[in-house]
Amino acid sequence: MSLVKNRGARAWLLSPIALALIACAQVAPVAPPRVEVPPAYKGAATPASRDESRISLNWWELYGDEELNRHQAELLERSPDLASALARHEQAQAAMSAVRSTQAPTVGVGLGAQRLRQSELRPLRVLGPNSPDRYNSATAELDLSYEVDLWGRVRQRVAAGEAELRAADADLQGARLSLQAQLADSWLALRGADAELSLLRETLTSYERAVELLDARHRQGISSGLDLARAQGQADATRSQLKQAQARRAVLEHSVAALIGANASTFSVAPRVVKFTTPAIPVGLPSELLERRPDIRAAKERVSAAAASVGVAKAAFFPALTLGAQGGFQSSDFSRFIEAPNLFWAIGPSLAVTLFDGGRRKAEQARTEAVLDEAGQRYRGVVLGAFQQVEDQLALLNNYADAAASEQAAAASANRALEMAESRYRGGAANYLDVLTAQTAQLLARRAELDLLTRQRRASVQLIRALGGGWSPGAEA
Repeated sequence: MSLVKNRGARAWLLSPIALALIACAQVAPVAPPRVEVPPAYKGAATPASRDESRISLNWWELYGDEELNRHQAELLERSPDLASALARHEQAQAAMSAVRSTQAPTVGVGLGAQRLRQSELRPLRVLGPNSPDRYNSATAELDLSYEVDLWGRVRQRVAAGEAELRAADADLQGARLSLQAQLADSWLALRGADAELSLLRETLTSYERAVELLDARHRQGISSGLDLARAQGQADATRSQLKQAQARRAVLEHSVAALIGANASTFSVAPRVVKFTTPAIPVGLPSELLERRPDIRAAKERVSAAAASVGVAKAAFFPALTLGAQGGFQSSDFSRFIEAPNLFWAIGPSLAVTLFDGGRRKAEQARTEAVLDEAGQRYRGVVLGAFQQVEDQLALLNNYADAAASEQAAAASANRALEMAESRYRGGAANYLDVLTAQTAQLLARRAELDLLTRQRRASVQLIRALGGGWSPGAEA
């Protein structure tokens, strides 16, 4: 009776010790570093609210171009970059499955049959001192082992793997958003190049007519050779600008082909002048940015993964308890293999602990803690970078809107100046240099107006990208 009481007392004493050890091995959930979130964006035109409509997942439809919509669908189906991102995501899924498998018992089956010869001078001969030199050996066995996760090492590994998988999910969505934004940006730049080419062709035609007119006037002695040379030089310069613009458009066309997985040698986009509108982008509240951006979600999950890895490193200091069982049949007679006398089995726990490793476990714990610090600062950097990108694009859009009004006014003034210069030249009140100057100023103003409108539309794409493009945790992949 006293022996039973002593055993019970020891159990009660050991229980608090075991619980204390378990608590030492656990790591409390670690929140990422706090980043101050402003109440509103500095560049937002109007105050936002949570009731503000979100950006659609198919946000490129805001630009009203069916051809762009079709190419976005092709990107999802054929883009090699997106396929690579998907393959990386599948690798993360496979790695997570491997980690989860450590929570289950390991079961192995072995079956072997051999013909052996033992040494005549073997000290402990198989089958006894009078056993034959040659004999058979057949074994069929079943092994089972299971690690009892006393200290949470396995649980922490699984938690780290699950966080990494969630980060991989966000990485995949981030890669998709990035490619979609690149395609939309290149497409808007391509259509902007089409508008510029149309303007240059129209202008070149006008300049060439002027050269023909001046040449005729020069032959009649009405215009000087200087006026003709200046007009010819202006036409040649415009022709050069046209070729340069064609080269830039070809490069943009090739970039679209690469993004959607098409061969640039066979891919082409018919030139077309379209009137794009710059859509109004709902920016929402700054606090929503932490939920909208996939890269922020990925960085946050990697903080959780790093924290769980610290728990794995701490658990390595404690013993590993494994439950094992083994059983089967073993015999030297193949014909009487499955019989009761040939049965063998073994069952029991094993406890293993490393007493000295030269500081390896301590170094591993220090490494994982440093990785956790790095992940936290990386998260903070991603968040700060996200706010910077949003404010950058808001500043561009706001100032581009004001600049567009000034450019339109400048283009209108240049048109009036050209009309007056041509009228004065025809009336003999001005020389042709005034006309050339007015023509050059008009072309520059109109090209600047088109370029600004294109940049304004491209900035709206980058704003959508900076806001997360309609993505949110749980959105359909």
